[in-house]
Amino acid sequence: MSQAVSAPIRVVLVDDQQMVRAGFRMVIDSQPDLTVVGEAGDGAAAVQLLRSTAADVVLMDIRMPGTDGLEATRQVTALPDAPRVVVLTTFDLDEYVVAAIGAGASGFLLKDAPPEEMLAAVRTVHAGDSVIAASSTRRLLQHVAPMLRGASSSAPGGGDDAALAELTPREREVLVQMALGASNTEIARTFVVSEATVKTHVGRVLAKTGSRDRVQAVVLAYRTGLVQPADLLRDA
Repeated sequence: MSQAVSAPIRVVLVDDQQMVRAGFRMVIDSQPDLTVVGEAGDGAAAVQLLRSTAADVVLMDIRMPGTDGLEATRQVTALPDAPRVVVLTTFDLDEYVVAAIGAGASGFLLKDAPPEEMLAAVRTVHAGDSVIAASSTRRLLQHVAPMLRGASSSAPGGGDDAALAELTPREREVLVQMALGASNTEIARTFVVSEATVKTHVGRVLAKTGSRDRVQAVVLAYRTGLVQPADLLRDA
């Protein structure tokens, strides 16, 4: 009797460079648990595609002609059963990363990251278990974190500090680890608890802070000063 096989993670590629998309497609389609279900060369085409094509994860270039990745991310994440969006960036576009996270992106990846990091990014964001915790992301956070500090919250009445006040001491500790890019496995190892316990803590952090996903919770941690850019350097 054969065991049921999980459906592959459905990926859509959005980049105005066809060769970039071809390279991503080759890498992704080489994996048994991943499949590319569509491509688009600009943001408007991506939104149109995703209105009719079911997808789990979108790799979205930020800077494209016409409708750019920021606006496309806003529109895509507003769709019913919206996929998670990973924005593709470079070090010289840090401010775009901040805007993309605000637009609803669930993660970000350097455009020249090695294939294994891209594959890990797709799987990790799909699972919802971690902010993409690669060395390149840690370096990128060092650049982006100062921009997040003091950024205005969308919550009325300064809701960030109030949200943090709702957290227990352990939940605050878990949020700090999340902001440093730690996975659930790494957090469990740090606090010597089970991954199931960590998932419970993470779920409570998201609920109490009103965060849609881990990335939004990380933004809150930097925005309120709970975690400082220097913490990333110490933890490296």
